[in-house]
Amino acid sequence: MSANGIRLHVAEAGSGPLVLLLHGFPEFWWTWHEQLTALSAAGYRAVAVDLRGYGDSDKPPRGYDGWTLAGDVAGLIKALGERHAHLVGHAWGGLIGWTVATMHPRLVRSFTAVAAPHPLALRAAVRRSALRRTNSQARAFGQIFGAQVPIFPERDLVADGAVAVEKLLRRLSGPQWTDRASFVETVAMDRAAMLVPRVAHSALEYFRWAVRSQLRGDGRRFAEEMGQRLTVPVLQLHGALDPYLLEPTALASRPWLGPRPVYRRFEQVGHFPQQEAPELVSKTLVDFLAEVD
Repeated sequence: MSANGIRLHVAEAGSGPLVLLLHGFPEFWWTWHEQLTALSAAGYRAVAVDLRGYGDSDKPPRGYDGWTLAGDVAGLIKALGERHAHLVGHAWGGLIGWTVATMHPRLVRSFTAVAAPHPLALRAAVRRSALRRTNSQARAFGQIFGAQVPIFPERDLVADGAVAVEKLLRRLSGPQWTDRASFVETVAMDRAAMLVPRVAHSALEYFRWAVRSQLRGDGRRFAEEMGQRLTVPVLQLHGALDPYLLEPTALASRPWLGPRPVYRRFEQVGHFPQQEAPELVSKTLVDFLAEVD
């Protein structure tokens, strides 16, 4: 499907109000396969997209800045023939979701942030904790700094059949999930997806823009635009054991929340709630969307 000058691959199920699902790193549309089924059964048109640079979507050399990524999603909503959508985003997909809801509010009916603090809350938490040894968002999010050097991070990601992806999933997940068959399946799917040509480089470009923009004018302009409070209902879902995007950082998103915000904390769940506790996440999401509608 063409949007914002590139082709974006989507997986779709059901009919009804549009729910657009945005994945994080190091994944692709398949991270939402349980929610696609649940949402379609509940009467929604569920669409999971491979973001720019991932899966079967285009992998251009540029365009991994916040404005362009938000433009991809805004363009996709229009390309799907809809006036607006309920957005659901996990991690990097959630950061993009916050951006779309801020910069393109007329296209967003509601926003669900899964393991995804507001970008300005994350930036502030990283800066505050840069020198802290414990409970440090900067240390937890350290991968973003390691990605700044050229070439070597890409090589590490794809070495030995992308075994680094498996190590990352295991490190960031709650212990109850890593012993299940669904974890083994997810590892196989995500490793294969990372080995698609140019995906590793494209995925790391998200990290690179996020850091380098802090030192440039476009980063300041982005922060200024993101300073607005959202005008749409927001649901935040967060794993109590998430070691990557820490719960206090997610809670610090309150200044930017829109009307009727809802926060749900999942015990014994790490960084991937939609896969670690798919039934609970799906039910919580469907209940929230029904209340909004």
